[in-house]
Amino acid sequence: MSNMQHCDKSIYKVAISIPVYRLFDYLAPEDTASDSIKPGVRVEVPFGKGKKVGYVLEITTYSEFELIKLKPILRVIDPHPLLSKKDLRLLQWAANYYHHPIGVVIGSAFPAALRQGKVMLIKPQKRYALTDMGVATSSQQLQRMPKQQQALEKFQSTGSSLTEAELTLWEEGWRPAVKQLITKKLIQLTLSEAGVANVGALMNKPALPANTQQQAAIDAVCTSLGQFGVFLLDGVTGSGKTEVYLQIIRSVLERGQQVLVLVPEITLTPQLEDRFRQRFAVDIALSHSKLTDKQRAVAWLKMQQGQGSILLGTRSALFTPLKNPGLIILDEEHDASFKQQEGFRFSARDIAVVRGQLLHIPVLLGSATPSLESLHNVNKQRYQLLALPDRAGKAIEPTLHLLDIRNKRMQEGLSAALLEEIHKTLARQEQVLLFLNRRGFAPTLICHGCGWVARCHRCDANLVIHVDENCLRCHHCAKEQPLLRRCPECKVGELTPLGLGTERVEKVLAELFPNKVTVRLDRDSTQRKGVLEDYLQQINNGEVDIILGTQMLAKGHHFPNVTLVAILDVDSGLFSIDFHAAEKLAQMIVQVSGRAGRAEKRGKVIMQTRQPDHPLLTTLIQQGYQSFAISALAERKQAALPPFSYQALLRVQAAEEALPSIFFQALADLIKTLNVRHTQILGPVSAPMARRAGLYRYQLLFQNNRRNELQHFLDELVPKLAAIKQAKKVHWTLDIDPVDLY
Repeated sequence: MSNMQHCDKSIYKVAISIPVYRLFDYLAPEDTASDSIKPGVRVEVPFGKGKKVGYVLEITTYSEFELIKLKPILRVIDPHPLLSKKDLRLLQWAANYYHHPIGVVIGSAFPAALRQGKVMLIKPQKRYALTDMGVATSSQQLQRMPKQQQALEKFQSTGSSLTEAELTLWEEGWRPAVKQLITKKLIQLTLSEAGVANVGALMNKPALPANTQQQAAIDAVCTSLGQFGVFLLDGVTGSGKTEVYLQIIRSVLERGQQVLVLVPEITLTPQLEDRFRQRFAVDIALSHSKLTDKQRAVAWLKMQQGQGSILLGTRSALFTPLKNPGLIILDEEHDASFKQQEGFRFSARDIAVVRGQLLHIPVLLGSATPSLESLHNVNKQRYQLLALPDRAGKAIEPTLHLLDIRNKRMQEGLSAALLEEIHKTLARQEQVLLFLNRRGFAPTLICHGCGWVARCHRCDANLVIHVDENCLRCHHCAKEQPLLRRCPECKVGELTPLGLGTERVEKVLAELFPNKVTVRLDRDSTQRKGVLEDYLQQINNGEVDIILGTQMLAKGHHFPNVTLVAILDVDSGLFSIDFHAAEKLAQMIVQVSGRAGRAEKRGKVIMQTRQPDHPLLTTLIQQGYQSFAISALAERKQAALPPFSYQALLRVQAAEEALPSIFFQALADLIKTLNVRHTQILGPVSAPMARRAGLYRYQLLFQNNRRNELQHFLDELVPKLAAIKQAKKVHWTLDIDPVDLY
């Protein structure tokens, strides 16, 4: 390798989706005009012995390699860039901030079909619109041609362009009349780049009346359209956050702009999609992991070309390019699902804010239980708080009760007092929701004779019993084995399930309430396509009496007839090594409680606990989430924990137990040569689950009170870390702003 070589030819810096922290230099293909290749296009390039799809990031006349060694690009896949300059800037920022290889980061912005180099064309929509003459012409002049007269009147009353599909809905045989009007230069044909229509054509249904607080929130965001600002919509469950979103979106669509709406979970998409489709007559694209590769690629291209007006998606939809961006909304912004937990570990919430800044558009974060980071940003006046403290309509807040179950006889996790409440609720023809954060029949199989416990050989974890499938499964590495009948250790002891799982509670409910219909909603029971939607439909039709479920239920679902919510085991969240646990528990309690009493009936929430005097629970019940958040932030400040400091977690795993410590020794030597600034280095320690899927796991935490100091330190560390030979024998990942320490 020599120093920079200047060249009279263009040199293309190409990112390739492989885990290396650099770009690769290529020359233009032999027969291509060099100015036809722009940053943001996909190219196919020779790589090693094969070929790969890459992304052109920059064009220069310098290379650090000898020009003789540079190969030409094999083919240019796209005639025009798929990513704009601002899209590329965002991805470059994300690669730098999360210290992740740029090629992998850019690859993650594309749906799989486009990553593989496929070319997909979306036909531009034909749209018909009035010409200036058509606007000025009176339809009376076409009296003798009633079909043409009706068509002209249709356009004049709509006042906007119409697609072929919209015209066919209006009148099957519209073509001859419209053709005549085109000849008369009253109508013109345009190939749509997204003619976002006017309000008449935008809306299927009018907006609902907004209350004073909703209106204040709508006005605050609408007056800032066209400039950057972050708004935190802090609205109690049932306060009408979705209506606020819909009315703001309407204003964005009126400006001819697009909206990106992110939700944390796939299960929330159908509900929101229904409300959007009922309200808006515009093209709504969807993007989440249950769709086919082709469906996701079409949604992506529609937004990129400006044909789609609204994109509704999960975390990975964040990077979708928008032709006319106007607003980004993150619903349930506190949710941990917005943080990617493997590979490129980005936070969709944090990158959405950076994207809004780059695009000069507002970002709206909504939640009934805002994250402590977002509340801290409100305190620092970086975000503007919009509060919806009241439930919309006639709905009343539920009452919260702690049920002390110490020394009480339990039936599969259900206390006698709780069972009585369930009977009363069902007798009133109302529904009950039981929440338990564990899938499976029971978390543990234990021998009653010798105390032997069924554990996973590859993980430091107990196997979970799944009775219906007659197996023991590890929820960490997914390894399964048949359910044992006798203890393999003492051969005589009786094996008994220990602890609660949703399947086990379901079994006992069937015995205790034989004439009632119980539905279990968890990841195991809703895997098949359409099952969840069917269950939700049955619940809303009143065909279900008792709903039993896990985390899936805590979010967004609207069950008007549920008046009793019981959280069967609050205590598991009170004792955790992770400082985020208290916040997550409080959010979970409030979110689950929000499912109670959404209509006129008052809801009741019962939490079974062996810690009735725990300060977290008492603050939450007596003073609400706001007070909890204030005291939790004060505790974090005292302990100098995020958001008052910044963290990066280096996770290391290896198949041999000795390898991580050899790696950490080399890392310690490397760190001595760097400017650590004020970064604290804590560890290495073995991970909370020291072994998972047969790998030994360790972690090292970097913490600094200043974000830029931590980033400068990591900027120096990561490239050198990737180069040390001991790093090749272990698998290491860096997690910036980790949300859990597992």
